[in-house]
Amino acid sequence: MLPIRVLFFASLKERLKRGQANLESAIALPVLEVWQRSSGETVFPANLLVSINQEYANAETLVHPGDEVAFFPPVTGG
Repeated sequence: MLPIRVLFFASLKERLKRGQANLESAIALPVLEVWQRSSGETVFPANLLVSINQEYANAETLVHPGDEVAFFPPVTGG
């Protein structure tokens, strides 16, 4: 069974006090469940950005064993 690699960036990394986690699952999980299991938080922040294997995704997208999921706050700049 391949783990789901979870990455946290910017303020999420600071808030959760870690930059990554590995999640064991034999089946595909929605992003929302990956967030809940890896962060320990039940609510999916409305402005949270997520990518799966470096492609943008949303809370309902399925994450498969072996995938890499990245969570990051909105980026601003000029």
